[in-house]
Amino acid sequence: MSKHRVVVLKIISGEFTVTAAAAEYGLSRPYLHKLLARYREQGLEGLEPRSRAPLTSPQATTDRVRERIIVLRGALTAAGLDAGPVTIGWHLQQEGLHAPSVSTIRRILHQAGLITPEPRKRPRSSYIRFEAAQPNETWQSDFTHWRLADGSDVEILNWLDDHSRYLLSCTVHQPVTGDDVVTAFLACVDDYGPPASTLTDNGRVYTARHGGGRNAFEYVLAALNITQKNGTPNHPQTQGKIERFHQTLKRWLSHRPRPVTRSQLQTQLDQFREHYNQHRPHRALEGNTPIAAYTGTPKATPAGTTDTTHYRLRYDHVDPAGKMSFRRAGRMHHLGIGITHAGKRILALADEHTITVVHLDTGEIIATHHIDPDKTYWRNQQREPGRWPGSR
Repeated sequence: MSKHRVVVLKIISGEFTVTAAAAEYGLSRPYLHKLLARYREQGLEGLEPRSRAPLTSPQATTDRVRERIIVLRGALTAAGLDAGPVTIGWHLQQEGLHAPSVSTIRRILHQAGLITPEPRKRPRSSYIRFEAAQPNETWQSDFTHWRLADGSDVEILNWLDDHSRYLLSCTVHQPVTGDDVVTAFLACVDDYGPPASTLTDNGRVYTARHGGGRNAFEYVLAALNITQKNGTPNHPQTQGKIERFHQTLKRWLSHRPRPVTRSQLQTQLDQFREHYNQHRPHRALEGNTPIAAYTGTPKATPAGTTDTTHYRLRYDHVDPAGKMSFRRAGRMHHLGIGITHAGKRILALADEHTITVVHLDTGEIIATHHIDPDKTYWRNQQREPGRWPGSR
């Protein structure tokens, strides 16, 4: 029998007065009178302990927010997007609603039967995480497979900033070649500046070191003074961020119509990239979007350069006449490289005063040209003026 029942029964039986019961059981006289009133109104049941919680709470989740949480969960899941409590909370804030805590959102989803219990996972604190301290400190790259509507296989090449998870590039190929890697990488450099380093696996499109040489991508990195990092073979955890990213990408694609052509798939990838960078909060970024994380911190640069260093980059082939064309300030110029280099794959690096041409099969500098806006033809400064052997 509870203490309250014992005290009240002894008072109404005449064994104790209210004053004596208060002294014996350590209760105040006003409180005992309140218990007696509850006994007269509700009997012994009225003497059971009551919750001290307030009848109303200004912090309680409103019905409107609860309903919106459930609607967002369904809408995000149907679109193939992240629909966890962190993401839902971010969307509530974007809509101007008060976002409950992550645990409260998770509890609401559980109560609605929208979360399926899973086996206990390894705690996040047990993982050793590596993350670049600045944007452009390290770019990760890898490619993954997807199928078109007719069952044909294509490959999606991605470049991801390690620090911010910003998706720099997302392009479709059939299949990814070394030239595709160089072209996509240089396009990223043109848009975002060169990174201090890259991190990839040991695929042949990224490295030829196991064959004892270099491929075009490696020569490009060397020319720009960019450090190349490659993961340990058979250890994909090194590129864990981009491996996890591929899961997010494929989940999003799987909730859309299967494209018929590569062009249609590229349109979908462009839409995904815009959403991923600007409208998707990232848990590893404390709920920020990748674009906010990428633009919110000063960017790293390759060793020996500054953030004011700027190159125009051109990945091309020397034409059959031993020349290449180069547009500058709206005017087309022609660079004489040499007939002996016809057909060679080259990288042209242009600053404000000079263009340097590198042969991408050997890493050799095969031409340098002084930029002269008033002239249409810029000769190779590594060769003496005059007619070269084989020229016409």
